[in-house]
Amino acid sequence: MKLEDYKGISAPGDLRAIEKMAERLRGKKMLHVNSTAAGGGVAELLQRIVPLIRDMGIDVRWEVMQAEKPFFEVTKNFHNALQGKGKPLTREMWDTYEGVNRENYARIDTDADCVVIHDPQPALFIEKKKRGIWLWRCHIDISTPEKATWYLLKNTIEKFDAGIFSVSSFAQSLPIPQFLMQPSIDPLSEKNIELSEDEVNRVYERFGIPMDKPILLQVSRFDPFKDPLGVIDSYRLVKKYHDCRLVLAGGTATDDPEGERVLKEVQEKANNDPDIHILLIPPFSDREINALQRGATIVLQKSTREGFGLVVAEALWKKKPVIGGDVGGIPLQIIEGVTGFLIHSVEGAAYRIRQLLENPEKAKKMGENAKEHIRRNFLITRNIENYLSMWTALEHKDQKVIYL
Repeated sequence: MKLEDYKGISAPGDLRAIEKMAERLRGKKMLHVNSTAAGGGVAELLQRIVPLIRDMGIDVRWEVMQAEKPFFEVTKNFHNALQGKGKPLTREMWDTYEGVNRENYARIDTDADCVVIHDPQPALFIEKKKRGIWLWRCHIDISTPEKATWYLLKNTIEKFDAGIFSVSSFAQSLPIPQFLMQPSIDPLSEKNIELSEDEVNRVYERFGIPMDKPILLQVSRFDPFKDPLGVIDSYRLVKKYHDCRLVLAGGTATDDPEGERVLKEVQEKANNDPDIHILLIPPFSDREINALQRGATIVLQKSTREGFGLVVAEALWKKKPVIGGDVGGIPLQIIEGVTGFLIHSVEGAAYRIRQLLENPEKAKKMGENAKEHIRRNFLITRNIENYLSMWTALEHKDQKVIYL
């Protein structure tokens, strides 16, 4: 993976800015820490970003926490509470959280010029800071957190040099600088490269999904905030008027113990409907997900809470109209009536699905608009440019002018 591979795809100005900043940072150390190596959006981002930054001559590492199920049960509740729907943390929960962080930051070398800590799970690593710029990258929606939980985390976040949020409404009152940065997709990854029609058809055949009628698709973890049960309800309303299929494709992240329970609920609600296909996709099945998205008629992301929702950008890149919840970072990707539709209810989703099924030309035009919107705003090169510019700015925050 080299930066030059993106010439002709990414904006030339973005590429030039990256080259200039990388030249100044060459030889310096960068570290990313998160809680899982696979199964979530953060891991997917890092799998692509880290090799590209390394190719620019920056000594970048990616470390993953080691933990058992009790820790992830605590941090899942932490996650839910920060999104406004979890229980307050108990003293026992905090002790588990603190203990696992302590074990991991004793194991991991955090000596670097720039350290990026992703989400709440490894936030206590800041206690080990000795030097460098430390950034807390929050990928989740904390616009209306459970107050006691946020108060506990806030005391830790204030020790970072800056916080990074995906959407302005997620930012909180903090005494440190805060940056806005949206996640991105890699157009050259297995999940986003062009595929032949034959390959798309073969993947659908392998999963046992006939392509004889319109296909509605949602790709997401089996998580209550992704509302897969609501997607089934919307499909059933549409089914009264249009013969179609529903594909729910997803997996469970290693740091999400709720996944198996939600998957069971989805299977029970589907009730053996032959036109509902529930696919448990293992990690690193990027090419299969790519094919599923390319073969779909309409893509859904009916989230009730969302950090950003990279699967929306992936589908838009493939010229698919997307119907998504009006939450988190989804409205930054779906331009109402231009690249898709934003919805607030089961009935609203069903109405918009019917509208697109009845007007395929409109759906096609939306898809064309969608790809260009992603090209301009949400490609991996823009993400790397943001990381390097924040690092550069904070290293030179006392200078009035930064010479690149």
